[in-house]
Amino acid sequence: MIPVVDQRACIGCGACERICPEVFRLINNKSNVIDSDACYTCECEKVLEECKPRAITLYDDF
Repeated sequence: MIPVVDQRACIGCGACERICPEVFRLINNKSNVIDSDACYTCECEKVLEECKPRAITLYDDF
């Protein structure tokens, strides 16, 4: 899966970074994907549940 963050929707709560620090990092109070390849090793599905503004989308990689 490839995570993508909608920067306009992100409120900078940090839930994504707490759940998947290998994938997400807050930079300038916004979530950023730092390693999409690590999405296989963490709980990105849980990130989707915890992201209240629904700023993160997971796409199938081809």
